[in-house]
Amino acid sequence: MKLSNDSDFSEKNLLVITPSYPNKDNTFIVDSFVKNQLEAFKKYFKNIYVIAPVLFTFKTLTKDRLCKNYSYDNIRVYYPRCYYVPIFYCRTLIDNRFKVIDSLIKEENIKFDLIHAHFTWPSSYIGVRLKEKYHRPIFATIHENSEWLSKEISMNHPLINSSWKNADALLRVNKKDIPILKQFNKNVYPISNGFSPRFEPLDKYECRKKLNLPTEYKILFSLGWLIERKGFNYLIDAMKIITAKRNDVLCFIGGSSPSEDELRNNVRNNLQKQIEDLKLQERVKLIGAVQDNLLPLWMNASDIFVLPSLGEGNPVVMFEALGCGKPFVGTKVGGVPEIIISEDYGFLCDPAKSVALADNILLALTKEWNCGKIEEYSKQFTWDSVARNILEIYSKVEIF
Repeated sequence: MKLSNDSDFSEKNLLVITPSYPNKDNTFIVDSFVKNQLEAFKKYFKNIYVIAPVLFTFKTLTKDRLCKNYSYDNIRVYYPRCYYVPIFYCRTLIDNRFKVIDSLIKEENIKFDLIHAHFTWPSSYIGVRLKEKYHRPIFATIHENSEWLSKEISMNHPLINSSWKNADALLRVNKKDIPILKQFNKNVYPISNGFSPRFEPLDKYECRKKLNLPTEYKILFSLGWLIERKGFNYLIDAMKIITAKRNDVLCFIGGSSPSEDELRNNVRNNLQKQIEDLKLQERVKLIGAVQDNLLPLWMNASDIFVLPSLGEGNPVVMFEALGCGKPFVGTKVGGVPEIIISEDYGFLCDPAKSVALADNILLALTKEWNCGKIEEYSKQFTWDSVARNILEIYSKVEIF
């Protein structure tokens, strides 16, 4: 079957397996990129069913209460409750996620024509088992950051290997990891992440007014989970260098902890202590989680978006910044160098290099950016464009 027009999948149902999915009012926003991608997908399918298993654990009781099944447009979202007691990554003492998902499919009489799994474990593994039972093709997007993917490969675990080998196609969010994944599956395609049409250029000073931000400063904005891999400590060190040379720069770091455990809390505490030790309290602010509806305002209120990550797959926030016409300053990790291919769009340096990061930020602050050119470049990365590329891959597999 070749994809010749938008109606080729109009009578088909898509089943999406994902570790998490935003709830109805977006107060629980983990993996929001999946929901944003489906906004572009929904017009091509008759129905889309999303299954995001929620674990029965005391640590997730608060989030669990937020996750109630709901429907919107032609999308139906399910949060089946599951038990999962790991010994180590994909080595488990108890894991009934496949059984619970399979039972849900039967109980709800879900009819599906193809499966799309997000992340290898457990979604792709579950998707491959569903393929074996229901004889439906499975497509898996490998979102893992490069370090995470390298660990999965080095484990040589039969369940991981099987999920890659038995998928009808693997979609990797960058190009550089394609060769290694082709050792497991010949059908591997580079498909970048994308961004929502909500991210478009807005008046910088109007956005600052709405966010109660000063107009006379240069503003750096950064966003991500408060985890060590995001490298925010290097950005804070870079700000010490920057403020020694300029007194008109503010840095706002948005993001919260992905869980409430002590380790994640310590990362935020360590960052705040670093800010205080360097006497940067007036220049660097940890602003916590950014509400989904406010994120386009923060992007547009900034002069530069900065992401000092130590590892990435292909960060969605980079595309969102470009969509707002903002230059990107970051690190040469994951698929980032495949997107920031010119100094017309931003500057990159090696990770964990505060001095180099500071130099790039200072250079970016003095450069006259062509924001219209950045926005025009970003259009190839809209979720609608990404969806069309994925549909082309679906069309390579016989599903009728």
